[in-house]
Amino acid sequence: MRVLEDDLFPSTPGKVKIERATAMNRQLHRCFASTSTMFLWALFLVAMTASYLSFQSFVDTSSKYFAASWGGLHWERQIRASAAPRRPPGSAAGAGMSVLVTGAAGFVGTHCSLALRKRGDGVVGIDNFNSYYDPSLKKARRSLLASHGVFVIEGDINDGRLLAKLFDVVPFTHVLHLAAQAGVRYAMENPASYVHSNIAGLVTLLEACKDADPQPAIVWASSSSVYGLNDKVPFTESDRTDQPASLYAATKKAGEEITHTYNHIYGLSITGLRFFTVYGPWGRPDMAYFSFTRNILQGKPITVYRGKNHVDLARDFTYIDDIVKGCLGSLDTAGKSTGTGGKKRGPAPYRIFNLGNTSPVTVPSLVSILEKHLRVKAKKNVVEMPGNGDVPFTHANISLARQQLGYKPTTNLDVGLKKFVKWYLSYYGYTRGSKNL
Repeated sequence: MRVLEDDLFPSTPGKVKIERATAMNRQLHRCFASTSTMFLWALFLVAMTASYLSFQSFVDTSSKYFAASWGGLHWERQIRASAAPRRPPGSAAGAGMSVLVTGAAGFVGTHCSLALRKRGDGVVGIDNFNSYYDPSLKKARRSLLASHGVFVIEGDINDGRLLAKLFDVVPFTHVLHLAAQAGVRYAMENPASYVHSNIAGLVTLLEACKDADPQPAIVWASSSSVYGLNDKVPFTESDRTDQPASLYAATKKAGEEITHTYNHIYGLSITGLRFFTVYGPWGRPDMAYFSFTRNILQGKPITVYRGKNHVDLARDFTYIDDIVKGCLGSLDTAGKSTGTGGKKRGPAPYRIFNLGNTSPVTVPSLVSILEKHLRVKAKKNVVEMPGNGDVPFTHANISLARQQLGYKPTTNLDVGLKKFVKWYLSYYGYTRGSKNL
């Protein structure tokens, strides 16, 4: 028992206290060591998280950059090459223009771009290739333009960065603004698309133009629809345009007011063109003559609208080649913008012209001409025109355009539809009863 007691109690006074203190120090040391380790691990984890987030941000940014349909040295070289005028030195027509064409893969845009390139002007196109109608037709037009040396960018006119980049790469002398959400009836289904393209897109483009140095002259597509419920015929540029019958018409009227504002404040040279029912090869599938042709060949009935009191609807159908002449004439006579760096230096031209054929034709007559050239009888459902924004007739007075642009349409509806039918059968092919036409 003595030994056990000696073992249990130390021989040196204070030994237990010292050992206990040492043990406590060890515990504290372990605790602090553990805390330091945890702190270091926490710092490591924070650093790893920050690195990951930075890397992820880089990847996202890089992905967006590489996924973009524009940008880079090769892209810039393509833009400059396409924008370079190719008129021979000392030509009677002058040195040539550098024209930015919006909606270049559209119906009018394609024809105007080809005409500009053919005569030696530089042309760069932009189009968003939306699905309002079959995008494959727009892509086929783009291929046609590419074969003639016209580069078309896939982009949106609401993209201010893209537009600023374009004006930075090329000092465009002119802009032919044809991009728009078209169609009267579709506005009842998707009104926001009209505000997005015809108003917001127009303002974005004008902002880029007024900031450009030098400022380009602008020619843009308004519409005969701005005459709305006006019943005075033929329609003249000075007639009332404050009674639109559709949202589409209202956005085009708004465009005329907006362009006037930019002309007044910033000195932009602006010409607005009121197109009257344009038709022809490479046309828009949503237009009546186009859908009539498709349905007639497929043996399907067509719907022919008529106005109140059984009055036939009539349109001032204008062949695409005549519209192109008016567009190019407007570019040639546009006059220069007077602003620099967004500041007006003096008054600049502001003009509006009707571009029509001056010979309205009823819709039943249009159908008869198509029947003749297709050699197929149409199955017709004649119904009263619904309240969808359409107007019963259009008729252009083109005396102002004739006087100032030398505009003179030469293609009547019979000749124009014959050319359209020839293109249609060639482009789509024709097998009687085919559902693919």
